[in-house]
Amino acid sequence: MPNMVGSGTADLCTPVFNGENYEFWSIQMKTIMKSHDPKKDKKKIEESEVAEVEKPTMAKILMKDARALGLIQSVVSDQIFPRIVNEETLKGAWEILKQEFKGDKQVRSVKLQGLRLKFEYTRMKDSESLSVYLARLFDIMNQMKSYGEDLFREKVMQKLLISLPRSYDPICSVIEHSKDLETLEDQEVVAYLKALSSD
Repeated sequence: MPNMVGSGTADLCTPVFNGENYEFWSIQMKTIMKSHDPKKDKKKIEESEVAEVEKPTMAKILMKDARALGLIQSVVSDQIFPRIVNEETLKGAWEILKQEFKGDKQVRSVKLQGLRLKFEYTRMKDSESLSVYLARLFDIMNQMKSYGEDLFREKVMQKLLISLPRSYDPICSVIEHSKDLETLEDQEVVAYLKALSSD
C-alpha cells in the first residue's frame, strides 16, 4: 500500500519498496527528497572541511540526513528493512539498496535482453481488452526505458499496430491511411485506437 509523504503544502505518494522495480522506486524517492529540500547544497563536505563548518550548520546537515534516512526507512517493506537497519546515513542505506537491487552492468544487460524479447513477442490476446493490453505493453516499454533502452517512435508505432488481433485490422488501416505516421506520437495512436474501437 502506498505511503503518503508530507512535503509542505502537498503530499507525495510513493509505493513501499519490496525489492521490485528498483529503478522506478529510486526515481520517485529522488523526486520526493528534492521536494523536501529543494535548495540542498549538493557539494560534498570533505572530512578536512568538517572542522571549518559552524556547529549549527553541521547540526543542520546531520538533521537533514537523519530525516532523509528516516524517509527511506519508512518506505521499504518489512522484508527489506533489515538490510538497512544498521546504516546511520542516507548514503549508506541508499548504496546497500542500489547494489542489491539495481544490479551490475551484466545483470542489467541480461534483464534488458529479456525485456526486449518480451516486447517483440507480446501480442494482444483475443480475450484481452484493449485497455488491459495497452497497459501491459506500456509497462514493458517503461521497464526497458528504465534500463536505458531508447525506444524509437517508429518502432513503438509499428508495435502498436501489428500486435493487435486481426479484428483490429480495419481500425489500424484507418489510422495508417488517415494519419501521418511519421509525426504521430504513441499516445495519439492509443487515443485513436480507443476512440475507434468498442473497448
